[in-house]
Amino acid sequence: MTPMSRHDLGYDELGYEDSGYDPASRAAIRRITGRGKTLTPKNAFVLAAGLGTRMRPHNGHLPKPLVTVGGKSLIDYGLDRLAEAGIEQAVVNVHHLADALERHLAARQRPHIVISDERAELLGTGGGIAKALPKLGDAPFYLSNSDTFWLDGVKPNFARLAEAYDPDSMDALLLLAPTTGSIGYDGRGDYAMLPDGRLRRRGEQEVVPYIYAGAAILSPTLFADAPGGAFSVTRLFDQAGGKGRLFGLRLEGVWMHVGTPQAVAEAEAALAETN
Repeated sequence: MTPMSRHDLGYDELGYEDSGYDPASRAAIRRITGRGKTLTPKNAFVLAAGLGTRMRPHNGHLPKPLVTVGGKSLIDYGLDRLAEAGIEQAVVNVHHLADALERHLAARQRPHIVISDERAELLGTGGGIAKALPKLGDAPFYLSNSDTFWLDGVKPNFARLAEAYDPDSMDALLLLAPTTGSIGYDGRGDYAMLPDGRLRRRGEQEVVPYIYAGAAILSPTLFADAPGGAFSVTRLFDQAGGKGRLFGLRLEGVWMHVGTPQAVAEAEAALAETN
């Protein structure tokens, strides 16, 4: 698949793509000059097929995306943010307790929901996206984990991703949360970020300052040489990083790792403090 250029996507050539500016700086240049256009994806892929094994003591009968925080399901937080960002269609993959998830999603009005059925075989994060590519089209799209949860800062983070995304230099732009200050996370991080916004994956014994926050903008060209069957999307992130085409954007707000029943309680406490 031939990568879509800035010209193809309605951008003007500003000449700063390889000048060392980080994604936020490039976005600022586009706004100040008035010459560049922000790419706002119209499609999104929502990962909702996982088994959610660590959450089962909390519910036992619900897929993890339907676990509620503050009276609202995790997947609805993400879909509402995507709708606010201008998404018209969200492709959602299903596997574990798929019927319950489909019934819940049928009640939504925005965005339009398309189901990617993985009942027969769980394909992993990468394989799930690859299967759904025909439904997502040729343009860059949002990726969102159905259980990712954050409180936005002044500006919504999906909008910030769209402003910072540059199709000429990026195969993937990941939203990253700082490991310090995030709720429910005590790991070593996932990535270090270079001054120009490019990402370097954590070494085996290393501690790095950022964790992948479960949201991104991806180019379909990221999957040009993807394997068949089940695989993790991080495999493709690593390949993009090796080409210098994996970038990050720091999340503004508070990110919460809602992976266990205890983490749900912590997230609800944090949400209550903001209301």
